[in-house]
Amino acid sequence: MNLMMVLKTVFFMCVLLFLVLMGLHNQSVVTFNLPPVLHENIQQPAAIMYFGFFGVGVVTGTLAALGQRPKKQNKPS
Repeated sequence: MNLMMVLKTVFFMCVLLFLVLMGLHNQSVVTFNLPPVLHENIQQPAAIMYFGFFGVGVVTGTLAALGQRPKKQNKPS
């Protein structure tokens, strides 16, 4: 296993830890509105909002990283 993968895994686990801590300590209801897209307000516990935004961020990062492969150098024959 290479070092970069270990560091990425540790970082991801730290982000998940913060997500759990936010979920435990932010249980009040918050209002989310986005007028151009949503026509009515959404009221959910803050923990669910954090989880939703985190999920959108992970999916966005995954899609942004797709197709990024190191280019192979052509060796002269």
